[in-house]
Amino acid sequence: MKDIMGMMKKAQELQGKMQQMQTELAEMEIGGQSGGGLVKATLSGKGDLKGIKINPSLLKPDDADMLEDLIVAACADAKGKVETAMQAKMAEATAGLPIPPGMKLF
Repeated sequence: MKDIMGMMKKAQELQGKMQQMQTELAEMEIGGQSGGGLVKATLSGKGDLKGIKINPSLLKPDDADMLEDLIVAACADAKGKVETAMQAKMAEATAGLPIPPGMKLF
């Protein structure tokens, strides 16, 4: 019975940590870039696109395809950084808890 109570307490602690982590992630803004910084994208911690900055030198009609590719690359760079931040927060929140390897909580 004592083990069950301990597990329940740890589950409640984890739930609190997860809620706090989700709040922190939602408030984060993480930037990515491509083209040597000519295109920059900013995403929220939840992965929502918050902004794009494009160097004016790229705003030429005949370079539209390249610009589109750079925007996608900048967004992908920012998304990778968001995922890394999420994994770090998750590791911090679950430190010391007996979670099976490979188990994903979100």
